[in-house]
Amino acid sequence: MNKKEIENLIHHYHWMAKEVHRLQRVLYGSEIPMRSWGVAKYGLDAAMPKGSSGKSQAELREMDLREERLFKRLRHFEERVYAIEAAARMIQGEQHKVIYDCMMEGLSYRAIGFHLGISRETVRRMKDEIICQLCQNCRFVQLLNPEKSIV
Repeated sequence: MNKKEIENLIHHYHWMAKEVHRLQRVLYGSEIPMRSWGVAKYGLDAAMPKGSSGKSQAELREMDLREERLFKRLRHFEERVYAIEAAARMIQGEQHKVIYDCMMEGLSYRAIGFHLGISRETVRRMKDEIICQLCQNCRFVQLLNPEKSIV
C-alpha cells in the first residue's frame, strides 16, 4: 500500500467502524420486534387457521445471497478497522498518537491544530510522519493484506 491509500484508509475509519456495527446488528442481531412473541391467543383467534409464516425457497435463496454478500463486506471492513486500530499501538510519540486518534475521528487539520494548539501545517507535517511510520512497519501492511503463506 502506498501513503495515499493508508491516508484514505485512516480518513474512512470513522464510517467503516459504523458500518461494521450496522452489519453486525443486521447479521447477528434481531431486527424483528419481539414484543408479541410468547403471547397466547384465546377464543376464535386461537381456533382459526393461520397462513404459513415461513418463507418460500426462492425467498430463502435470495436472503442467503444477500446475507453472504453482507457477510463478505463485514469481514472486509472488520479487517480494515482492526488494522487501523492495531496501528495506533505502533505509533511513537504522544502528539503523534493524539493526531492519529483525531484523524480516526474524522477531524480536519484545522480542528486538530486548534485542539493541540499548533498550526495546521504542523499537523499536516506530523501526519506525514505518522504515515511514514506506518508504511515502514511491515506488520501494519500485513494486517491490511492478509495472505495465506505456506509453512
